Amino acid sequence: MSNAKKSAVRLAAILWVIWGLVHALAGFIVLSGDATAGFQAIADAVEPNSLVYDYHEAVGGILNQHGWNLGWFGLATIVGAVFVWQANRTGIWVTALIGGMADLGYLLFVDLPGYVNFFPGTVMTLVSGSAIVLSFWVLLSGPQPAE
Repeated sequence: MSNAKKSAVRLAAILWVIWGLVHALAGFIVLSGDATAGFQAIADAVEPNSLVYDYHEAVGGILNQHGWNLGWFGLATIVGAVFVWQANRTGIWVTALIGGMADLGYLLFVDLPGYVNFFPGTVMTLVSGSAIVLSFWVLLSGPQPAE
């Protein structure tokens, strides 16, 4: 593998670790508060007082499930980053699938409607997109990386 490709997958791996840490932390933040605090943490571009409400317990349960998903997405991409670093084909695909699909839902339903600030939300979408582009460039150009 050329030095450029090796550098690309290593940078992609570092980006996945950053993305994973941010999402694992976000999951912890969502799980550690009530529904109001969770919504305020996620929808940081929305006036916080407009999210204060006595939510039904089911809303808190659904939000906690979201927090759980954020946490496992984050941890899975951190583990996947080890395999991306090694240019492992399966690791690149699986990590891109987990992080990419998580961020696609975020982009469509939270970011594009304007419920979040550019930092950290949109920046994390750019981080995952960059990791996918870098690692897929290596995966799809020329000789394939070894398993």
